Amino acid sequence: MSIAVVTDSTAYLTPEERARYNIRMIPLSVNLEDGSYEEEVEITASQFYDKVRGAKEFPKTTQPPIGKFVELFEELAKDYDEVISIHLSSGISGTYQGAVQAGQMVEGITVHAFDSEISCSPQGYFVLKAAEMAQQGATADQILSTLEEMRTVMRAYFVVDDLSHLQRGGRLSAAAALVGGLLQVKPVLHFENKVIVPFEKIRTKKKALRRVEELLAKDAAENDKLIATIIHANCENEGRDWMNDLAGKYSNVEFRLSYFGPVIGTHLGEGSLGLGWVKKI
Repeated sequence: MSIAVVTDSTAYLTPEERARYNIRMIPLSVNLEDGSYEEEVEITASQFYDKVRGAKEFPKTTQPPIGKFVELFEELAKDYDEVISIHLSSGISGTYQGAVQAGQMVEGITVHAFDSEISCSPQGYFVLKAAEMAQQGATADQILSTLEEMRTVMRAYFVVDDLSHLQRGGRLSAAAALVGGLLQVKPVLHFENKVIVPFEKIRTKKKALRRVEELLAKDAAENDKLIATIIHANCENEGRDWMNDLAGKYSNVEFRLSYFGPVIGTHLGEGSLGLGWVKKI
C-alpha cells in the first residue's frame, strides 16, 4: 500500500525536507493590512515581521479552505492508496478538522488525519517520522502507532515577550494575559489538552529560559537520544546563541534551529523563543 504524507505550513519544514520525503504542504494564511498571504508560499517569516512591526491593525490568521484539502487528496488518489495528514493542534485551529472532513469527501483513497496536539517544529517531528517510515514501506497502522509513542516524550515550551498577542488572538485567556502584564512576568507556556496555557510564571526572560533548560535536562538524563529544536520569532542570533550553549552541555541531544512563521508568530509575537524536543525513535 502506498502512503502519502501531508501536513500544513505551521510545521515549518524546510523546502529541502519536504522534497526529500515528498511531503505535501497545505498553507494557512495570515491577513494583514495590505491583504492576505499564504505563509511559506506568498510571504516569508522575516517579511511578515517587517510588515506587522508598528502596524495599526492586529493580523489575523485563517485555516485552509476545505476545498484545498479535497483538491490535494483527489490528486494523491491517482498515485496513492492512503494519506497520513498531520496538522497543528485542533485546540488552536480548525485545520485538522478540515482534513478530516475533506477525507470523508474524497473517494478512492483512505485519509488518516492526525492531530499533533502541538505546532511548529514538534509538529514537524511527527511529519518527518511518518514520511521516513512511509518511504521504508511501513503500514499506516505502524506509522500511527509510532506517532502515538512519540507523544510520550514530546515537549514544547515557549517564552513570549508580550502576552497581548495570544490574548487578542483568542489563544490565551484574558485573565492569564492580564496577570502576566501586571506582574511583568515572562511566563513559560506550553500545550496542555491541545491549547496553550501557562506552565509557570517567571519574572525575567533569562530565568524563564533557564527553567526550560532544566526541563530539557531532566528528559536528557532519562533518555538515550533526544532531538531538540530552538524556535525563534525573528530573533535568530539569540536563538542560535541559546542553541550553541545547550549543545555544549547535552551530548546526547541533537539540536536544530527553526522559527515561528507568520501564523504562529501572529499569536506569540516577535522576540519569542521556544524549545521543543522528542525522544529519537
